[in-house]
Amino acid sequence: MTGPESSSRRRRTTETPQQQAPESPSGLLSRYTIQRWRHGELGALPVVLGLILIAAFFASQEPTFLSARNISNLIVQIAATGSVAVGIVMVLLLGEIDLSVGSVTGLCSALLGVLIVNHGWPWWLAILAAMATGVLIGAFQGAWFAFIGVPSFVVTLAGFLAWQGVQLRVLGSTGTVNVFEPHIGKIAQSFLPEPWGWAVGLGAAGVSVLAFWGTWVGRRRTGLLAVPMFVVLTRSLLVVAIAAATVQILGRFNGVPTAGVMLFALVALFSFLTTRTRFGRYVFAVGGSAEAARRAGIPVVGVRITVFALAGLMASIGGIVFVSRLTAASTQTGTGTFLLEAIAAAVIGGTSLFGGRGSVWSALLGAFVIGSVSNGLDLMAQPPEIKYMVEGAILLAAVTVDAVARRSRAAAGR
Repeated sequence: MTGPESSSRRRRTTETPQQQAPESPSGLLSRYTIQRWRHGELGALPVVLGLILIAAFFASQEPTFLSARNISNLIVQIAATGSVAVGIVMVLLLGEIDLSVGSVTGLCSALLGVLIVNHGWPWWLAILAAMATGVLIGAFQGAWFAFIGVPSFVVTLAGFLAWQGVQLRVLGSTGTVNVFEPHIGKIAQSFLPEPWGWAVGLGAAGVSVLAFWGTWVGRRRTGLLAVPMFVVLTRSLLVVAIAAATVQILGRFNGVPTAGVMLFALVALFSFLTTRTRFGRYVFAVGGSAEAARRAGIPVVGVRITVFALAGLMASIGGIVFVSRLTAASTQTGTGTFLLEAIAAAVIGGTSLFGGRGSVWSALLGAFVIGSVSNGLDLMAQPPEIKYMVEGAILLAAVTVDAVARRSRAAAGR
């Protein structure tokens, strides 16, 4: 067909795409979310949604759950677990596991207490000694695994038993050492003045926002796939809003806990280490495929030893926080469910058990999930067996999500 009718039809056909209405931000967000879900790139979304549901449930059962006092106590309570979970995330990124961190936490706390109380060491020197002990233990176990080839599960399981025995020997027959050193106590028992609290909260939010936009701009300039701009904008607004609300709520009690600031700083530091440095790229490469990393010239042995040393360091910091919070070092420090809760915090936050995928921020999110569940059940006066069953169910759900996401990524060729 030719003539005016044919020309008109061709004109309408070519004009149709230009006349289509642009997709709304909500439609873009839905399409972006569904696409990431299908590809197994879930990120922190399931954890954040789960944390919101947990908070809503416990707030409906016990109104004091969202009070300023309880939120402040919750932050202090998760400081030790979160610190250790950061080290576990590093190990999981290698595709390995460290079962000794609980015992290392207990041993370093015992060493700190004995050096200060029984031997009169200055508080700062005792802290350095405790941290050095954690680093040496982690490096020793990492070297045993990396050089000899004994699986990390077995090496650290042996460490779980051995370092607990050393902890008992250090504490002696009393089993408990009371530590009333004021500088140690301030770590978990002090709060920032209100102006400093606002400065730290908004400053941290500002740094996070700059990191979001810096990553987005960098990927766009290099031609890599970047998230839509509205996603970055939404994240930025949420971070600022959460930071401001948190500082305001905590200000109704005593202010921002120093332990919470310390935990946030550690998470930010290790996040920078894993995402902005060559060492961090090496960690992800080794976790993705150790053999491929070795052929690419990456010092696999050195990376493994360093990561386990860092895990030991974070375990020692957890022990220091314990001593500060409880004003004592005892045979119970680092025992019980502490190890499992620290591992659960890392896994629940979204770090893959299969290595090569995850974020250090997952330790913070996972610690909040575990801590919120424990805190809420305590407020409801639930017995320990209920707490164990609920935490076990949450851990199983997190591992299931990880396994499903891994299959989705494999099906998508990622």
